[in-house]
Amino acid sequence: MMRLNKVYHRSLSLLALSVSAPSPPFSFSPSSLSLSPPAFLALRPGRSAFASLKTASTMTSSRFTNLVPINALACEENGEGASNGAVSSSSSNTAPNGNEDESTLGVGYCLPPPEIKDIVDAPPLPALSFSPHRDKILFLKRRALPPLAELARPEEKLAGIRIDGRYNTRSRMSFYTGIGIHQLMPDGTLGPEKEVHGYPDGAKINFVTWSLNGQHLAFSIRVDEEENTSSKLRVWVADVETGNARPLFQSPNIYLNAVFDNFVWVNNSTLLVSTIPLSRGGPPSKPLVPAGPKIQSNEQKNVIQVRTFQDLLKDEYDEDLFDYYTTTQLVLASVDGTVKEIGPPAVYTSMDPSPDGKYLLISSIHRPYSFIVPCGRFPKKVDLWTTDGKFVRELCDLPLAEDIPIASNSVRKGMRSINWRADKPSTLYWVETQDGGDAKVEVSPRDIVYTQPAEPLEGEQPAILHQLDLRYGGISWCDDLLALVYESWYKTRRVRTWVVSPGSEDSSPHILFDRSSEDVYSDPGSPMLRRTPNGTYVIAKISKENDGSTYILLNGSGATPEGNIPFLDLFDINTGNKERIWQSDKEKYYETVVALMSDQKEGDMCLDQLKILTSKESKTENTQYYILIWPHKQACQITNFPHPYPQLASLQKEMIRYQRKDGVQLTATLYLPPGYDPSKDGPLPCLIWSYPGEFKSKDAAGQVRGSPNEFAGIGPTSALLWLARRFAILSGPTIPIIGEGKEEANDRYVEQLVASAEAAVQEVIQRGVAHPNKISVGGHSYGAFMTANLLAHAPHLFCCGIARSGAYNRTLTPFGFQNEDRTLWEATTTYVEMSPFMSANRIKKPILLIHGEEDNNPGTLTMQSDRFFNALKGHGALCRLVILPFESHGYASRESIMHVLWETDRWLQKYCVSNNSDVNADVDPTSKDDSSKGATDSKSEAAAASGGGGPEASHFECEELHPRLNCQSLATRW
Repeated sequence: MMRLNKVYHRSLSLLALSVSAPSPPFSFSPSSLSLSPPAFLALRPGRSAFASLKTASTMTSSRFTNLVPINALACEENGEGASNGAVSSSSSNTAPNGNEDESTLGVGYCLPPPEIKDIVDAPPLPALSFSPHRDKILFLKRRALPPLAELARPEEKLAGIRIDGRYNTRSRMSFYTGIGIHQLMPDGTLGPEKEVHGYPDGAKINFVTWSLNGQHLAFSIRVDEEENTSSKLRVWVADVETGNARPLFQSPNIYLNAVFDNFVWVNNSTLLVSTIPLSRGGPPSKPLVPAGPKIQSNEQKNVIQVRTFQDLLKDEYDEDLFDYYTTTQLVLASVDGTVKEIGPPAVYTSMDPSPDGKYLLISSIHRPYSFIVPCGRFPKKVDLWTTDGKFVRELCDLPLAEDIPIASNSVRKGMRSINWRADKPSTLYWVETQDGGDAKVEVSPRDIVYTQPAEPLEGEQPAILHQLDLRYGGISWCDDLLALVYESWYKTRRVRTWVVSPGSEDSSPHILFDRSSEDVYSDPGSPMLRRTPNGTYVIAKISKENDGSTYILLNGSGATPEGNIPFLDLFDINTGNKERIWQSDKEKYYETVVALMSDQKEGDMCLDQLKILTSKESKTENTQYYILIWPHKQACQITNFPHPYPQLASLQKEMIRYQRKDGVQLTATLYLPPGYDPSKDGPLPCLIWSYPGEFKSKDAAGQVRGSPNEFAGIGPTSALLWLARRFAILSGPTIPIIGEGKEEANDRYVEQLVASAEAAVQEVIQRGVAHPNKISVGGHSYGAFMTANLLAHAPHLFCCGIARSGAYNRTLTPFGFQNEDRTLWEATTTYVEMSPFMSANRIKKPILLIHGEEDNNPGTLTMQSDRFFNALKGHGALCRLVILPFESHGYASRESIMHVLWETDRWLQKYCVSNNSDVNADVDPTSKDDSSKGATDSKSEAAAASGGGGPEASHFECEELHPRLNCQSLATRW
């Protein structure tokens, strides 16, 4: 799974936005802040998160000293207190003689040793969300890991999404248990907590969102009631000054439909809400006998290549069920109780008010549906309405998109990325491809960006804002004199930033930055955004006294050979000159700029009155937040979070550099247990946990990413938990798979994988921290694929392996995987040689396979682990397969997580810690792998490597359902 900088996510539901524009070529419109160390997220004021992020739980206090923020206001997937499932302790499977009782190893859920369990069970602390005006902070109180019973609830798997029919929302939602409000004083201190009150005891709170003026909160409430009563979501509103909460609708029969979009503030007092139609009856009944066989046909000989999407529609009954749960009636509801239905019922997927609140941009999907692609590719209609529900015009009605090529940078035909200009009251912009959406087609321009008023004059045609030869990547708006347009091309890793003047026909666009996305050392940073009175976000212009130049702020990660040193530059947009006005400490701390806090007024911001929110952390000190005030850059600390796992507070962390035998520079983060001294304690058992990545150049692959001073975040299934078991942990050693020029990286995958692993193992042995015979390897998703390959092709390096939720047979993903966009038939040799399933006979070292039984990630079907285990067992390999009921690609319930940790610890103790034999003892000398030769395939030249990334490179287009989201932008940013 793609590492998202300590932020966990589900592949189909992610909203992670920052308050500086993402690094080119990506853009978005953020707003009110919610924070989660070491990352923060921003949600547009007036709307709740469209997506769901993993969260956790319930501990509260009236003071900041007991808080730690989280990921998103939607607060979905992961939560609940102590498990109510049956579990056994880690010693429950031990016989009286001290040996394992093999007869009980497959019975019940187990708990890991206390030193691991206590870290995972530490109560999570409330989330934080700043108001749009940055004068108040919400404390959103959370729960812990959910019990397995919640994941076991019935769910409908329809068109690539999973729906909880009882709630009529996405399944597996977590929730908040309470909301507290604090005033943020000018000096940075907090006023007393004011509890939001009035909702039922035991209420589960979701989708918390500020009104545009920050005077109200809107959120959903659900209460688990008896089976014969409804537990669907209702919308509530709260007065921020008093904390009084009440239902938005007086009628108890109006429920929220939160399968797609849920509600959005149209103005300071009115919400547009997706509701379940009042006329809806019960769900359709599945016929006992089908009307006929299931038939798919391609008699037209169309070329349609798709990835291995899951949870697709299967028949007409599924189509009817999808319509039943997703059909919405839009309702305008005022906080004074006025209610008005607008538009007919339909499958609405997004609703976006114009900045002036006069228009609504409404997206919906409709039939004909598809049995081979998810709902993001269904026919899509985008209409323009007035905010009182009057139809204005149809912008587009896109046909079913089953034929989007698998090549990276391929897109849907027709209008896409339709949005409002953030700097205008009601001006639309969008992009249209000129290559038919096929990245393999050579054409100039490739994309054209258009703008047009919401209601153009008769005969008025859309205006061309800019023409691009690469693929459009977003726009950061400022005003009529300035906007930044981003474009990129994954095959070459090229990214460009253009300066355009939207309101000037005489000004020609010019390139501001032209660089490689892989070259992190050259990243100039992203423009900081400021809030407008309409609640949108635009590039902040900065003025200096007695200086007429146009300045913006560039917020950069500051990658260097010594690690990241974040910075804030004052950048002259006309001359390109820049002045560094702030930089992180680099000796002990890692600091970042989070957001502007002085953006309440209109117009340019004065440099001497600048106020920003920063974060600060170190190897052993967790993230704290500060307000930094110019001109003297006075810092006021506003948080004092306790250490989340004090038992590991003195862990040792070091970013190390070493070299692969072909000269490629590699990096990794080495963690050692508290108090460990190699000269006194000797070498330790070691766990190497990683995830390969593709690069176009050796120089870029060798660049240092991350900071040695970042705090060590430990998630519930993190490899760092084994620091508590006195392991050395080599976390994230770079495993670059490089394809320079026209060379395809995967054609030499095994060779480069083994070379990178050899270099990492040699380094930890040479440092004296790892015992040569006690080095294990593990990974999740593509990291599990890596693990299996290493045990097959480099058995001399490792004593055992742990592979979670992986794919092992690439012939089961014939139309591409991860960043490979050639098909099985174009690169047969590569597919076969990369597949550890094909080398199952070579695997002699113990391998633990773990997989969620309900894995919905494209490419990593649970069947992959089943078949791989059978192949291993058929060759007598020492192996174990653990299938987790009800779990998906990532694991969520307390029972499952604890059991995964128990299984992993048992495996490491038995086959790593207790391994006293040479790692080469079980290696068959007659089956030596000839990995040094690599793999080539003469059948095909390089097609563009797949962009984006993530768990097995999901190609589900979030943007197609919700135009404000861009999967590739978000995944790449984080």
